[in-house]
Amino acid sequence: MAELPDGGSSESTAPAPGLRRTDFYAAIRRNERNTLWLCTIMIVIAGGLGYVIGWAAEIVYLSALSDGAPLGVVEALAYRSPWGVNGAGVMIVVGAVWVLVAVFAGDRILLALAGASEVSSESEPVLHNVVEEMALAAGLPKPRVFVLESPALNAFATGLKPEKSAIAVTRGLIDRLTRPELQGVVAHEMGHIANSDILYATAVAVVVGLIALVSDAVLRGAMRGGLHSRGRSRSKGGGAALALVVVLVFAVLAPLAAWLVQMSISREREYLADATAVKLARNPLGLIGALEKIDTTTERFEGANRAVQHLFIANPFRKFGVRASALFSTHPPTPERIERLRDLG
Repeated sequence: MAELPDGGSSESTAPAPGLRRTDFYAAIRRNERNTLWLCTIMIVIAGGLGYVIGWAAEIVYLSALSDGAPLGVVEALAYRSPWGVNGAGVMIVVGAVWVLVAVFAGDRILLALAGASEVSSESEPVLHNVVEEMALAAGLPKPRVFVLESPALNAFATGLKPEKSAIAVTRGLIDRLTRPELQGVVAHEMGHIANSDILYATAVAVVVGLIALVSDAVLRGAMRGGLHSRGRSRSKGGGAALALVVVLVFAVLAPLAAWLVQMSISREREYLADATAVKLARNPLGLIGALEKIDTTTERFEGANRAVQHLFIANPFRKFGVRASALFSTHPPTPERIERLRDLG
């Protein structure tokens, strides 16, 4: 038998058939570092958008006062714009407040949108028993248990903290997985709870939404009220025109960059949850078998929203194979996840 993830060992040191050996805790540390860096990049993008908007507004204001801001003023303010600093601060503060509101109400909203129904231990004894087993293995309170009446194979976890968490699985997953495979899926979702992934995912989704909302407002405002004055501003120094072009470009690129970072964070947290599931269930083959069935199913869970598609164990709208673009994938390719799980044997 292979060495256990918590450091214990049994009579043999050889991994189970089909499994290899790697440093489990090193994999967790690597994923946590990557997530920290990606979250920092997200905050920089939000602050940068706020700075550019404030800087452009200051240029436009100075243009109105002096009948056109020269390009030299634009270049100088690009490095030390007071309005830009205030804009960055506002974006960060608003983002933080929005995150707090979302995480306190996000679990109820997500469960309602997905059509999840809470089930009792009498109606779903096996599912409740598996959730309780994985909660004990993780040393966490037992989450509330929900079922999604869909033939698709999928699951997600939600909740601000372990004491108020919930795990939802589809009817198809309950009916078609063996008990070890069901343990693997529940352990994966318990891993999300133990690793505070729900908080990460909610916060990141909210910040991405804020960036997209502000960028969209800037684009619509610029198209309605700024483009008609571009020629006049260029003839009087060109400062406002240049500022307008810069803020338009940034308003287009910032949401795309933020979305790409969100996808990267989602993939890193999926790898981390897979690794944690191995630690909790102590049987990589269970999750491997579940992922193989999930990857081959043709049903897709229709009760999901694209804003929260990264919260599910598998994307509810599309598959990501080995040829899928790494930049635009909410989840790692399932074959790659399985390969990593074999390495955790």
